[in-house]
Amino acid sequence: MAPAKILVVDDDPAIRTLIHRFLSKQNYQLESAEDGKTALAVFEQFNPDLVILDVNLPDAIGYNLCQEMQSRTGVFVLMLTSRSDEADKIRGFSQGADDYLTKPFSLGELEVRVGAILKRQRPVTAAEQQCLTFSSLAIDPVRREVTLNGDMVPLTALEFDLLHFLASHPGRVWRRAELIQKVWDYEYVGDQRVVDVHIGQIRKKIEIDTSQPALIQTVRGVGYKFEAPQFEKGESAT
Repeated sequence: MAPAKILVVDDDPAIRTLIHRFLSKQNYQLESAEDGKTALAVFEQFNPDLVILDVNLPDAIGYNLCQEMQSRTGVFVLMLTSRSDEADKIRGFSQGADDYLTKPFSLGELEVRVGAILKRQRPVTAAEQQCLTFSSLAIDPVRREVTLNGDMVPLTALEFDLLHFLASHPGRVWRRAELIQKVWDYEYVGDQRVVDVHIGQIRKKIEIDTSQPALIQTVRGVGYKFEAPQFEKGESAT
């Protein structure tokens, strides 16, 4: 299997070099950029699997760059920032980031986060290949596509994984910590509201009324569950 390609975007040359050297030793293929303009040019040529993206760049806002890149290829994005404010993290996740790492960080933690994100590229097993259909909502794990009433629903990689996981266990209630462990694939240290943010983003895209969600329901004091819709006569779930 070809090594995963990672683009590091940071205006601090010391951090760029440190990450570049460290991840190169982990058998990843690396490219770097110091600003937004260079990053987009390299992005087009390199077509990375993951972008490690600094929030504060001299010519761009990392959040906007994240959205721009994901609109082109659906690439994974790990935001890197000196901002530790939870509001900034929540904003990053709501803009489509798959993960968030605050400076200063340990290389060991970076390695774990990168590995967990890139695991989402793994081929699905035979047991996971079944397309899930709930009335007008269809979730295809092979193509990683979701359609609603026949129209494509644009989801980030993490949003897809979260929706697919919940829909694979209809009716079961999951605590936030359980969802982080199952979907993020590591022990998340920080505010578990990140789950709420991603659930909110998914609801905007698949629910008729986000104030009264029918598919992804909140179980107060516990977490969330996916509730299969009640089928009308002649319909069936597969």
